[in-house]
Order: sequence, then C-alpha cells, then structure tokens
Amino acid sequence: MHIPENYLSSQTCAVMGAIMLPIWYKAVKEVEIKVKEDKEAVPMMGMMTSLSFLMMMFNLPAPGGTTAHAVGAVLIAILMGPWTATLSVSIALAIQAFLFGDGGILAFGANCFTMAFVMPFTGYAVYRLLSRFHYKKLGAFLGGYVGINLAALTVAILLGIQPILFQDSSGNPLYNPYPLSVTIPAMMLTHLLIGLVEGAFTVGVVSFVEKSQDKTAAASSAGKKKTLTWLLALIAFLILCVPLGLLASGTAFAEWDVTEIVENLSHYHLKAVSPKGMLSGFNFNAIMPDYTIQGLPDPIAYILCAASAVVVFFILYKVLFGMRRSAK
Repeated sequence: MHIPENYLSSQTCAVMGAIMLPIWYKAVKEVEIKVKEDKEAVPMMGMMTSLSFLMMMFNLPAPGGTTAHAVGAVLIAILMGPWTATLSVSIALAIQAFLFGDGGILAFGANCFTMAFVMPFTGYAVYRLLSRFHYKKLGAFLGGYVGINLAALTVAILLGIQPILFQDSSGNPLYNPYPLSVTIPAMMLTHLLIGLVEGAFTVGVVSFVEKSQDKTAAASSAGKKKTLTWLLALIAFLILCVPLGLLASGTAFAEWDVTEIVENLSHYHLKAVSPKGMLSGFNFNAIMPDYTIQGLPDPIAYILCAASAVVVFFILYKVLFGMRRSAK
C-alpha cells in the first residue's frame, strides 16, 4: 500500500502534503494532552508504533503473484484514539521511507493520508458504532477490515487519476500509467482478503489488552505496567518472526520499478511505454534499502532493521513527549 517515489505527480504530492499538515498539527496537540493526563502514554505510543511497523514487515501473498500487509492503524485508534493513531502510523511511515526506502519521500503525505488518517478514523468510526450495541469484538474486527479497505481504495484512486491528469505531448501517462479500471480492482481484490488478517490481528490484540487490564485493575499504575510488559514481549516475539515476511514472493501492486512497470503494462492490455515523469523523477537512497544490510543474510538484516526501528520509536517519543512531561 506504500506509494513509491514518482508514482504520483509533484502536484499531487504537494496537495496531499498540504492536507496532512493541519492533521499532523491537530494530532500532536491531542497527543500532548494525552501525555499530560497519563504518564504511561509515552511508552504505550512506542509500543503501538512498533506494532504497526512490525505488522507492515510481514508481507503476505496476494492474488496475481503480488504481496500486501496489515497496518495496525485501527488497532492503535481503538486503544489510544484516532489522533494518536495518526501520529503513530505517520512516524512509522517516516522511518520506513527515510531509513528503508519503503514508500516515497515525496509521496509521504499521500501515504500518511491513506494509512494514518483515512484508515484509523474510518475504522474507529465502525468500532464506535458497533460498540454502542455492545458488539465490541465484532466492531474491532470490522473496524480493521473496513479501515484497511478504505485506505486501499484511496490509494487506488490517487494512483488511478494520474494517467487522467498528467500526460505527455503524445498522450502517454507521465507517472503511474495504470487507470482507475486497473488500480481499483487490483487494490481491492488484494485487500478484501488481507483485510481479514488486519481484522483478526486488531480484535486479537484489543481483546488481549482489555483482558489483561481487567485482571490487573486497569486504573492502577501497576496494572498498566503489566500490560506494557506483555506488549513488549509481543513486540520482541514479532521482531524474531519478521523474516517470515520474506517468504512471500512477488512485489506489491504498483510498487514496481520502471522496468517492471513496462513489463506489466501488457498484462493489463496497456501500451508498454515508460512514463517520462518517472524516468526523470526524484530518487532517494535509503540507508538500508528494502530492509537489507550489506554483508548480512536477509533474515538477519530483517531482524536488525526491525529491532533498530523499535529502538528509534521509543527514543523519539521520549525526546518529543517524555522529557517535556518530566520538565513540567
């Protein structure tokens, strides 16, 4: 679901970034309030961001030989509120883009809009609606399922409008060459299935946290710390298991390089022409591209990348909010 570099025009990227600016501002303000009210909020945000990041490392096989992954945005929204989810997933996406080259730098605003805004808010709305009728578990499952599918639909629309809006003098697409008639079916067929995994993980973790809080008196500091300990154990387990994400062969739809794009165009009965805007677009060299470390086997590199990102998240939240809270 990560939109790579040069799939979107610079104009589209600018608009999406501009849309996200007030959303990020609001998210930061809401998180600041939460941190003032709950001293466990800072480590909890580190846990939630880590879970989202790790979930996105588990690539799953999808129809057509592609792959996809869960996100965890609705899970965070249910446990900590949708604004916290917006900030948490945005930070996860930033680390993915800048350190690992997963998602475009220019497309960062667009990726945050789909996965850090559309997904948690729509999924949380579903959860809240069903919770009113005492269907919390069903609400958590459907919230995760609906959230990831609406995010995927938004990605499909952003990609699909590119060949309509941006063409060269010969009428060929400058950026993503796949029209809406291709992007929507391709994205939705994949995520209607992957959404089941998203929903299951969401309801599973939410149920686990709620049960642990019930058993340990959620209102007490000791109870919250015990919940954090269990979540930390889950994160450690997921870090060790992330190499399983390497087993899924293929690349996610519309995350190909230009050569692969041209090769796949004929499959969709489209003219096999390299988009000029993509050929001359922005390029960014990540420190550990595709979660690889030179000289190390991929599984080991995958584990080290996952562990490094988790450490970064906890340090970042401590610097942004923890120290500020301690100073007051």
